[in-house]
This record gives sequence, structure tokens and C-alpha cells, in this order.
Amino acid sequence: MGKPVARTVDPEAHALRRDEFLDAALGLIQAKGYEQMSVQDLLDELGTSKGAFYHYFDSKADLLEGVLERMTDAATAAVAPIVDDPSLPAVAKLDGVFTGIARWKSERPDLVLAVLQVWLADDNAIVREKFRQGLVQRLVPLLARIVAQGRAEGWPTAGKPDDVARVLVSLIQGANEAATELYIARQAHTIEFDDVEPRLAAYRVGMERILGVPVGSLSKIDRPTLYQWFG
Repeated sequence: MGKPVARTVDPEAHALRRDEFLDAALGLIQAKGYEQMSVQDLLDELGTSKGAFYHYFDSKADLLEGVLERMTDAATAAVAPIVDDPSLPAVAKLDGVFTGIARWKSERPDLVLAVLQVWLADDNAIVREKFRQGLVQRLVPLLARIVAQGRAEGWPTAGKPDDVARVLVSLIQGANEAATELYIARQAHTIEFDDVEPRLAAYRVGMERILGVPVGSLSKIDRPTLYQWFG
């Protein structure tokens, strides 16, 4: 009796089918919220079986991880043309990356808020850590290119561009966590709206000092955007 033949998997077809699950999950999370969405909802949406779901994802938390990866990839792709633009000085590229990511979120408030509501849950601690690692992998190469250009243009930045970029990503992650805490505090009415901007501005000033660029080189978050999230 011969050995069983291993099933071959078409990587492209596998990725496309997995993307269909992620697309459907994004829509359901935006419409119902992550906690309210069940795996069965997703199966009904796609007209498929539970076995199919577990072929692509180990759990609902694994699905959330995939959704976050998809969101991060989309936001990164949205700002990549700014980094690639040869006509822009480095400081304009850096500012464009930050404002571009903020704009991407502002255009999808329902989706961002739906994810935010489950972000701090204890069950999602591993997902949060994997998201942080993924953010480093995606943003460090982009920011390192900007830092290298900035140094060529006269930035007095110390350290290798890749190392500086990692510090910048750490500040971005810190700013994201601060924004989450501020959002929750505003929902609980434990802080005033006017307390939000100074807290977030500290991260922007920290980036400017690390890079050695003049204070005010990076744009503040405009008040309408702040009010959208924290008003």
C-alpha cells in the first residue's frame, strides 16, 4: 500500500479565499462590532462551513489579528506614495506619513471604534503584541528611508536610520496607546476635551527632538479631527 499523497495547496488561491473571510469580517465588525459578531455570522455571510473557517484561522482572535494586519497594510499602502515622491523633502514626507495614517483612520471611524472597543480586553493581549510587532515590520523600512533622506538634507540625527526609525515607531505606538486611554477617559467623562491635545502633542515634540528638526515641523492634529474622536 503506497503512502498517502499530500494535498497540495495553491498559495494564491489560499490567500484569495482568506482575503474573502477578512473582507467579510471587516464589514461585519463595522456593522455589528467584533464582540457581537459570531463565527456563524461570518459563515452565513459567505455561505460556507465552519470547517472552511478553521482552515484559514485558528480562532476568532486569530481572525481579529488578520483584520488588524489588513488595516495596517491598507494604511501603510495609503502613505507609501508620499515616501516614494522624489520631489518632497524629508520633513514633508514624515509629516505626510503621520497625517496620512490619521486621515485613513478618520475616514473609517466605525471600523476603528469597533476594533478599539475590544483592543484592551485581556483575551486579546497576544493579538496586541503581534500587532505591535507587525507595525514595526511595516513602518520601520518606510521611516528609515525618510530619516536617511533627512540626514542627507542636514538633520542632526544621531544613530543609524533603522535604529532611529525604531524609536519613532515606539513613539507612534505610545501615542496610539495614549489615544486609546484618552478615548476611554473621555467616554467615562473623567477628563476634559482640552486635556487631550497637550497629551498627544508631547509625542510629536518628542519625535521632533529625536530628529533634531525645529519644533513645529510636524503638524498638530487639527481640532475637528480631535473632536471627531474625543469630543
